[in-house]
Amino acid sequence: MVEKWKVESGRWKVEGGKWKGYTLNFDNMRENHVYRKLVAYTKATEYVIQVYALLKKFPKEEQYALCDQLRRAVVSIPSNIAEGMGRISTKEKSHFIEIAYGSLMEVECQLDIALKLGYITEKEYQDTDEESVELERLLSGLRSAVQKEKL
Repeated sequence: MVEKWKVESGRWKVEGGKWKGYTLNFDNMRENHVYRKLVAYTKATEYVIQVYALLKKFPKEEQYALCDQLRRAVVSIPSNIAEGMGRISTKEKSHFIEIAYGSLMEVECQLDIALKLGYITEKEYQDTDEESVELERLLSGLRSAVQKEKL
């Protein structure tokens, strides 16, 4: 027997009958984009602004090297939070939050290199590091909430 799949309120549901495709109810999912309400997303976008401000101080020869890499990595953090929250399955949501965490680690590494190269001051490094630690905590909490299916 072929079963028909239907999505209701973000969950798959098996229904009898022939498979004719599936329907998605995006009404509740798109309303006010749930990711925008997350503290982790808000903090991640603030972190992007903070890192971009630091990049203005980097030497021109780093414009297409370390700066470019930092820009991609830092923008990836809120982008992956948003993309993950747009997914239906818990597994996919968790996966994108893990990618956001990996991007955060990449930014931390690159800022460490920038400090050692003298592109940023110790104070600037400490300020971004404090924000990074807070983001780590928020991403960890978000992942736990997703895995417990609270989001």
